[in-house]
Amino acid sequence: MAYKKKLYILLSLVAALALIYTATFVFDPEAKNSRAASFTWIDSKTAAKTVKITIRAFADESSRDVTELVKKNEKWFVSHNGTEYPARQQRVDDFLGILTARAAWPVRSSTAASHPRLGVDQENAAWVTLSSENAALLDLLFGYEDNTGQEIYLRKYGQNEVRSGERRINTYVTGAVDSWYNLKWIPESEDGKIGVDNVQRLSVYTQGGQQVFSRKNKAWAVSGFTVEKLDQSSIDNYVRIILTTEGDDFIDYISADDPMFNDSRIVVELGNGIVKTIRLSEADDSNRRFAAVDGYVYTIAPWAVQRLFRPATDFDAR
Repeated sequence: MAYKKKLYILLSLVAALALIYTATFVFDPEAKNSRAASFTWIDSKTAAKTVKITIRAFADESSRDVTELVKKNEKWFVSHNGTEYPARQQRVDDFLGILTARAAWPVRSSTAASHPRLGVDQENAAWVTLSSENAALLDLLFGYEDNTGQEIYLRKYGQNEVRSGERRINTYVTGAVDSWYNLKWIPESEDGKIGVDNVQRLSVYTQGGQQVFSRKNKAWAVSGFTVEKLDQSSIDNYVRIILTTEGDDFIDYISADDPMFNDSRIVVELGNGIVKTIRLSEADDSNRRFAAVDGYVYTIAPWAVQRLFRPATDFDAR
């Protein structure tokens, strides 16, 4: 009898502890947050199959602004007016990262009746569709902001459940098409992936002559001009400017083969064999120019033009 009594007490104790543990897990705020943070709109493995992102911004169904991003050879492009322009790879990665990250996306409603009120009905919502080669991977509707203005409502197409999340994700949906453009002349230099050390030669040709900067044993040698004492750091800064210069916009009404681009050119030769040739038009009355690179035509602001061509004295360390 004593044995059975002890066993009964032990089993009762175990049951009580289990109940306490369960109650703690259910009612503890941190435990709740942990469970909420387990939600993700799409898992990373599935998202990795995405080759097209279609964004339909807020507007009447008949006049929605549509942005289409396409992936080719592991690079993203913005498809616009029949042309595919280089996209900001990091921006695309960040957007997909939000959709694949496990975070607190709390459920706000589970009924279809709430959809118009929250803006996630088909008539009012913005749409984002991730697609693979053969099928839609995610169809997500973006609704209104909540009362705090800090979160927006979202739901998957075909489901009644509505969740909310930080409104910053909305900037990817409401931004203009040019917010996705990578307007750098050398798109590969985005986020410092190509730096000054990757450049083997930089050649600048103008109507007044030429300047050639060649790397020799980690230092620069020059031809086409002479200075008393070469300033290596000034050349580094100049090469960095050329690598990171970007246009104001892409232009589709001027051909990259137009003779106007024979005025001057800048040639960047990289250590991996890539050669980038930037062909520039003559400056107009406002000192603005156009640049043709890899078949794309960019507009260039006057302040940027002023940094492109330097007198020899800028590279003199005296």
